[in-house]
Amino acid sequence: MIQSSTGAPENMKEAKALRCDWIVLPMLGLLTIALTLASTEAIARGMFFQTKTTAESCMVLNDPSTGTRGIPGCVCWEKMGENQPVEYRFNSSGYRAEAEFGPKPPGRYRIVIVGSSFAMGMRVPMEEVLSTRLPAELSDQTGRRVEIFNEGMAGKGGSPRSVALRFNDALAAKPDMILWILTPWDIHYVSRIMPEDDMPAGNRVFWGRTRRLVKESLARKSIPEALHGLSEAVASRLIADRTRLMLQHFLYENQSLCVKSYLRGGDEEAGFLRAEPSTEWQGRLGQFGNYAAELERRARAAGIPLVAVFLPERAQAAMISMGEWPPDYDPYKLDDELHFIITSHGGTYIDILPEFRGIPNPEQGYFPVDGHLNAGGHAVISRLLARELTGGAIPALKISAQQPAALEQRR
Repeated sequence: MIQSSTGAPENMKEAKALRCDWIVLPMLGLLTIALTLASTEAIARGMFFQTKTTAESCMVLNDPSTGTRGIPGCVCWEKMGENQPVEYRFNSSGYRAEAEFGPKPPGRYRIVIVGSSFAMGMRVPMEEVLSTRLPAELSDQTGRRVEIFNEGMAGKGGSPRSVALRFNDALAAKPDMILWILTPWDIHYVSRIMPEDDMPAGNRVFWGRTRRLVKESLARKSIPEALHGLSEAVASRLIADRTRLMLQHFLYENQSLCVKSYLRGGDEEAGFLRAEPSTEWQGRLGQFGNYAAELERRARAAGIPLVAVFLPERAQAAMISMGEWPPDYDPYKLDDELHFIITSHGGTYIDILPEFRGIPNPEQGYFPVDGHLNAGGHAVISRLLARELTGGAIPALKISAQQPAALEQRR
């Protein structure tokens, strides 16, 4: 009995130590995870930081008579995660340009570009964008002095409806050609002119849940406790967003993962790639046809050729380069539909999509998560467009058999 009583305290100590381990070890594990996440978030915020100002800081977003448009003379800077800091400088006409849009000098061939963010050159310095590169390429190949007025506008300011609202600006420049740059985004938002209800679905869900959490907290707790819970929810959301961006950026650099992830986006995101488009996408194409007919009628009345070109999304370009895709998808489907619509109304269509078959990893010409063309992507598109525009589609820019030799002699 004496031996039993002396051993009891030791057994109790061991039991307490075991219970302590069950508490302390999980807490240490959680602390390690928290520190790892915090470190990852710090790295992500350093690599993918964002400025408070964006291109929209220099835009009027609520004018239904014009759609989204630039503020004349405005200058702002933007850094949105993946890209380097970019300056947006709008001239007195309200378009992103280093110079004013003046009268056309004698002998100059003028092109006005219209479209959305790909046309405007979002996320890319002005010296690297398509509208800066293309004139030099065309001038070099044709021997003509070519200039471009870039009237592309980001956001809903570049939708077909918005292009139609501001089309008089393009006609007033008295160009020799209007180049309409189209993307899947333009068809998806064909009739939008202002960024109403533009908050992404994920954010709407998050803020909806947060509002519900606050109401429930206020019903059960004091105001300080409710605010503390709200701050924790918001903080966890912000940490997850930036870390998620970093992980997606590096994962989506893989061509196969890029395509698979995009196709999981459902009809809203990837429906334009389906061999049999949904009713919603067919309806959008019908609306686009109406705007295309209107723009071509107005351009024809002014005696100005309207030329359209379709630029692919990142995953779409990768699919064409790979030469394979699921049986119920067709990366050329939307391109074919737009080709038919434009030419049926008398316009000219430049088809560059087949060229992506010979470009290894063309998705590298886009920001992996943001999806806009990067500087390399603008260079590729400029080269492809110059080849098509000088290949005979536009008689005034066609290269004759004697031109290459004459240009070489001048060099």
